[in-house]
Amino acid sequence: MEAARLGVLVLLLAASCPGQRAGDPVFQPSFIRMSGPTVHSFFLGNSSGVNFSIILSPIDEETGKLQLVNCSGSNRAGDWNLDVTPGVDTSKVTISLTRNLQLCLPNATDCCTTPLCVVETLQVVACRGSGMLAQLLIQAEIYANSSFAGNVSENATVIPNQVFHPLGSCPCDLTAGACDVRCCCDLECTPDLKQLFNESCFTGVFGGDVNPPFDQLCSSQSMEYTPDWFPFLCVQSSLNNTPFLGYFYHGSVIIPRVPPFKIPLQTSPGKLFTGYRQGDPILTEENEYFTIPQQSMAGQCAGNAPVAYLQNFDVKCPTSLTSYKEGLPHDVRINSGTGDFIQQNVIYTTVTDTGKFLTESERLHTAEVLCQNVTFAEHYTFVWKENSIERVNVTVFLGSLCDGEILAQRFTVRFLSSKGTNATQVSENPGYQVGKPVRAANMNASDTFGSLNIWQPVGRGLCTSATYTPVLFGLESHSGCILEVGINEDCSHLRGNVTEKLSSLIQATHVGKRDNSSHSDLNDWLEIIRLDPLDSDTNVSTGSLKGICPDIPANLNIRIIFADVGAVQGITQREILAVQISYSTITWQFHCGLICGNSISFLPITSSVQFIKVPAQPPIPMTRYQMNYTEFDCNRNDVCWPQLFYPLTGFYTGEPYSQCLAKGLILAFLVLLAAIMSNPWFSKLC
Repeated sequence: MEAARLGVLVLLLAASCPGQRAGDPVFQPSFIRMSGPTVHSFFLGNSSGVNFSIILSPIDEETGKLQLVNCSGSNRAGDWNLDVTPGVDTSKVTISLTRNLQLCLPNATDCCTTPLCVVETLQVVACRGSGMLAQLLIQAEIYANSSFAGNVSENATVIPNQVFHPLGSCPCDLTAGACDVRCCCDLECTPDLKQLFNESCFTGVFGGDVNPPFDQLCSSQSMEYTPDWFPFLCVQSSLNNTPFLGYFYHGSVIIPRVPPFKIPLQTSPGKLFTGYRQGDPILTEENEYFTIPQQSMAGQCAGNAPVAYLQNFDVKCPTSLTSYKEGLPHDVRINSGTGDFIQQNVIYTTVTDTGKFLTESERLHTAEVLCQNVTFAEHYTFVWKENSIERVNVTVFLGSLCDGEILAQRFTVRFLSSKGTNATQVSENPGYQVGKPVRAANMNASDTFGSLNIWQPVGRGLCTSATYTPVLFGLESHSGCILEVGINEDCSHLRGNVTEKLSSLIQATHVGKRDNSSHSDLNDWLEIIRLDPLDSDTNVSTGSLKGICPDIPANLNIRIIFADVGAVQGITQREILAVQISYSTITWQFHCGLICGNSISFLPITSSVQFIKVPAQPPIPMTRYQMNYTEFDCNRNDVCWPQLFYPLTGFYTGEPYSQCLAKGLILAFLVLLAAIMSNPWFSKLC
């Protein structure tokens, strides 16, 4: 119908100007299909003395022709406005709609009642006197604006907890006063618009179907092939109690509102709480967290990070004079864990050699440089016993920091048992705890003390300036450093140099099985399994090929196998079963620009630590029946016969256990009664 009407309009336009000659005034374009509130056309010709007017021209429904127009119109017609910007030989003609195009809200006026808001035919004529010079035909079909233009309330909308409150009748209705596409429950969508997306409506909760029945419901008919035993194992439950709204909730949940850095403590006569456990935050006298700057997962230093009980750390935080902030004062008393409060023992020391702490120095070219006395490092030592803290020793290093200098501020926390000494720590827990250093020993030396380390790059990340950090149990890591290599480097020498630097990380022959392994008992230690790199006699760098060396052991892999072997006071104890060290080789190639010369290239060498957990006891092997027949395996079969009486077990939480038990006994009685009544001798008695 629209195409036929458009064809009629084009034919009428062609018939209206049959004798149009070149050079005569004309509208360009002379026909416009209008879908927006404003359109433009151009009048080509001399516009002096020319009058422009706009006329509404409805089509005669019987003949299908436009009504004849004359030069008696004006620049306004109904809701339309005509504006002409004259020029020398070209005039710009603008036709605009003056009415509102918003869809009508309840009890609103001056708006669109239907989505297709305007369907009109316009004619713009240019006349000189009573003679018509040119004619412009416009077919306007404008749809209402679907965007919301009303007043938005600033009051916050309280969204209820969906576990205990059902969703709205139409959750996909997001735009007020407009039809949302694919939202079939939207009341603003007319039947004509719904036909566009009737086959693609939102399903489930987002489409307004708040409580779709689930397959296990007795009244559900969604299963294509319903087994015979389904009526005996289905779930009879209200749709308000559905897995789509809280997974069979029962009861109420209260969300506690705990302010940050506050812990709700249960008071008891004489004590605040029963003591610390590993990982608990240490508290102060004001019942707040005791904080020390620590490194976050993103690599930056968090200024207010709580100190965890029995977890050591050693961090360096780059800071400048402008970003320097003071930490907690050292007169803050710490909760010992027994209800008492202990004072910190603080020792102040002045740093004379600041080169160990300053990583970068940019002296300002001014006559006076601002300097300030700041804290360079703080070392905390917590002496603990069982679940309490006995002493806190703090060593503070002070120094002068000036503008333009970058300070590597260091903070260390170390927990020492009251039964040990400064040289040897004796752990109360026999097994390893996450975050504790892995104990190592060198049984081939007189001093059996050993180390198992990884790199901790500083500055430019070069291996010459990199430091070591111990391997912490349970924390997988990947670190490395950069080695400077020349283009004329000998491959054999390069392999030996890389192997030597990687071997410097492992200064041990054995690793302790447990955290309290004794050096006097060799059975408490495991020998490190070493897989040495392959020896390659090939030296490709000699001859015409320079800067290429194969089989470079650039990666050190440390694999630690452990298992959970028990618990002490509720704390899981872990034991190391084996430690393996291997190397991964690469082919190094010198990288340079257009002219290599005698420049230096870089070879990254890395070290990685991987912890592999295995069962403490070997798993029971599967029988031949379990491997061949999966009918009774609930993990590999849709029908789980071992869960035949699932509603009667404690795993079912859809209803209270007492109701499930009562219904189960009634069901068993009915089955027994049916079996008795189906017996032939029962019919003889009747």
